[in-house]
Formats: sequence, C-alpha cells, structure tokens
Amino acid sequence: MTGHLTRTRARRSALVMGAALTVSLVAACSSPAPSNTSSPGASGSAPSSGAVGTGDVAAIDQILAKAPVAPASAIPSGTLMDQIKKRGELKVGGTDTGPLFSLRNPVTGKLTGFDADLSKMLAKYIIGTPKTALSQTSVDTREAMLQNGSVDTVFATYTITPKRAQKVDFAGPYYASGDAILVRKSNTSITKVGDLNGKTVATEGNSTAATAIAKFAPKAKVILFQTNDECVQAVRQGRADAYVLDQGILIGAAAKNPEVKVVGAPFTTEPYGIGISKSHPEMKKFVNDWLRQIEADGLWAQLWKATIGTVVSGNAPQPPAIGSVPGS
Repeated sequence: MTGHLTRTRARRSALVMGAALTVSLVAACSSPAPSNTSSPGASGSAPSSGAVGTGDVAAIDQILAKAPVAPASAIPSGTLMDQIKKRGELKVGGTDTGPLFSLRNPVTGKLTGFDADLSKMLAKYIIGTPKTALSQTSVDTREAMLQNGSVDTVFATYTITPKRAQKVDFAGPYYASGDAILVRKSNTSITKVGDLNGKTVATEGNSTAATAIAKFAPKAKVILFQTNDECVQAVRQGRADAYVLDQGILIGAAAKNPEVKVVGAPFTTEPYGIGISKSHPEMKKFVNDWLRQIEADGLWAQLWKATIGTVVSGNAPQPPAIGSVPGS
C-alpha cells in the first residue's frame, strides 16, 4: 500500500475483497491491540505485537514455520531458482511502509504483512529458510529493477495490466482488490464513487486509479501525488475531499490513521501479481506451482487471516484462479 501501488481490471467478481467483506477497523487504530497468540486463521485474531498494521505476528511465525520447502528436483541447475538457492536469499522488490501488506515494525524492526510474508514463504520454498533482502520499489522503478536483475521478484500489491505484462512476467494473480474511497472520519457526504463528482480527489501519479476516477466520477477534480502517505495527508489536512486507490491499501492506511475511514465497496477489480523478469520464464512456472501448493494446503488463507484479516472481518476470500488474468 504506498507509492508502489497501481490498479486496473481483473477477474471473478466473487474475488473482490470489499464486495463480500465488511471493513472493520480494529480498536488498534486508537489504542494498542491486546496480545493474541491464537492459531493462524482463528476468527477475530488481532495483532499480537501491539503494533498497528503489522498483523498477528505470533500467527505469522507459526505459518512460516510450517511453510513447505521445494524438493531438489524442482530446482534444476542453472535456473534462477538455483541461483537464489546458492546465494542464500531472495531479492525482493517492495516496500516497508505498507500496513497489512509489508510494514516494518518500528519496535522490532521486523517486516511483516501479506506481501512481505508471502515473499518469505517463497524464499523458504527455494532456499529452505525464509531469508529475503528487500529493495524499495515504486511505480516508476519496478519494471526496471526486474529487467536489470536488481531484484528476483516484486511483491508490492502489483496490479497486473497488459502494459506492464509487455515488460515483465507476472505469476498469479495471488490476490484481488479494487479501487475504493478514503475520506476524513467526519465526512458523511461521500459514500460511493458517484459522490466524488464535484469533489477534489487525490490519487497516486502513475496509478490507473486516475483513469478509474475519470470514468466513474468525470466531474471530480483529480490531484496527483507520488506516494500513499502524501495522499492520506492531503485528506487529513482537507486539501483533498477523498483519496482513491486499492481498497487493500486504503484499509491499511486507515488502520494507522484514526482520522480517516474507508467508505463504500470497490468500484473496480484489481488482480495483484508477483513480478518476475521475462529473462527467467522458468521462475514464473515455479512460483505459480508454489502458489497452487500454499493455496491448496490452506497456508494462503491462514496468512490472509493473520494479516489483512486482522482488520477486515469475515473468512479469507477465495484466491484468484492462477493464470486467469491476461499477462499472468
């Protein structure tokens, strides 16, 4: 959720997180959450670390402990997976400022979240240990960093689009979200996308959300910022009436900013993919096979519950069908 997020169209409406799930901002928005060491996937789990937006750290650790390791036969010599295994760490492009998806705990320094811990699970699958090395990416740098080999993968709420798929490969999709609306908590005049007409709306400069706003609220005045934090700040300060981006990103922002809230259901569908260089097609197949495995054995749902599910009520959604989006 931060300056690295962008959006487009996707798949099966049943997958849209907000259409079936009720946003329920946890009490941690205004006070530390109580410790919770319940098993992964337990209903109503809350962050055990007391740090807003980092998820249920105890549950996440349990999930990582039982995450699978690939057999040697799945990692042929000379492949990118082989290079990663010999190196001893997975180079990941992403962020450390995205609540619930990839956030560094200011107390422990530990990086946690749905994206961050998926990348650790993939690292463990390849190497045998969940060791990753994070490089900060943005909407402007992700494709270039994959193309020049600075990172092996990008886990960054990375929406699959035909344009991006011309430059890089995508494994997945592994998650589906959609553009939604964030406003000040005191705002009662905006509850749906049509209410944005005539209002000043913030979004990120290189995101597809600007196109979505123009389509669904053509009379809105759009102002562009580089990062998620700048957009949230504009709403908090009254320089923007609303902020439009992925619902998953906005929920994370609201979880750590009690002055704002997320309203309405998503009005687009956005499939997130794992970015991979086109130079290594074997890596895409390998990652897709891994995704199918962790989805089938329930680890995907358990991780959702321990991260996003600490703020969004209800059961984990059905993950998108792998390969169901053009370019994936």
